[in-house]
Amino acid sequence: MTAACLDAASFERLAADARASLHRYCARMMGSAFEGEDVVQETLAKAAQAFAQAGPIENPKGWLFHIAHNAALDALRRRRRRLEVPFDGRMSDLPDASAADARVAAAANLSTFLALPPAQRSCVVLVDVLGYLPAETAAILGLTLAAVKAGLHRGRLRLREIAGRSEAAPPPLSAEERRRLHAYADRFNARDFDALRDLLAEDVRLELANRRRLAGKKDVSVYFTRYDSASDWRFSVGLAENRLALLARDPQDPSGAVTHVVLLDWAGDRITRIRDFKYAPYLMEGLTVADV
Repeated sequence: MTAACLDAASFERLAADARASLHRYCARMMGSAFEGEDVVQETLAKAAQAFAQAGPIENPKGWLFHIAHNAALDALRRRRRRLEVPFDGRMSDLPDASAADARVAAAANLSTFLALPPAQRSCVVLVDVLGYLPAETAAILGLTLAAVKAGLHRGRLRLREIAGRSEAAPPPLSAEERRRLHAYADRFNARDFDALRDLLAEDVRLELANRRRLAGKKDVSVYFTRYDSASDWRFSVGLAENRLALLARDPQDPSGAVTHVVLLDWAGDRITRIRDFKYAPYLMEGLTVADV
């Protein structure tokens, strides 16, 4: 492949094309679809700052994944989780990927990947979930091929050990938060958006994933305008990754599938933060949701 310099338009296309795959990687590195989206945003922000000075890039998508990998490790450090374990470089003659290995990794819940040290986790996700070759994975992660094979071997063994285990019981749910979310859903479904605007704190923040961010009650109030112009969304209260969330459905869809989720943060009865994932449909892959 011929190395190429990215212009702004090329970078925007690259970011758009790679975003879903980046999220698949980051969500498994973090064990959370929501934290994975945070890392994706951090990755693209860092890449946007770096691409103009990066010079010719041999493999633009691999370059993005390298930035995502480092951003995920930084996030894990901030979360004070253990980092990489040493690899045995002598383990170079290990089995190649199999369909069974890929199925185990693809079917695993996001939180299951946290049982693997980050280095093993990154190797398993890149090879068994995203389909990269071990040599490509080594280039992305800056590891030797022997180290990647060792990480794959150990990570696959660990995933097979824990596959099928029942998940831990969800944490106790706050009755107060349930009350607030049910009241919000009721007002949303009644299209009483003025009442919802009244719930916004003066310093409220909106994160419309994969679109824009706004801050301040005046600007965030505009958020409800788009929903107000459509009648094809209804909210219910449920769990997303064992936290209370608003689950959005299209009443015209007979399957009743959840299309996206919305997270709210509160200070008393005022909303301080809205995270809406309507424009990030890739987040639903692997996200565990349930009505309550």
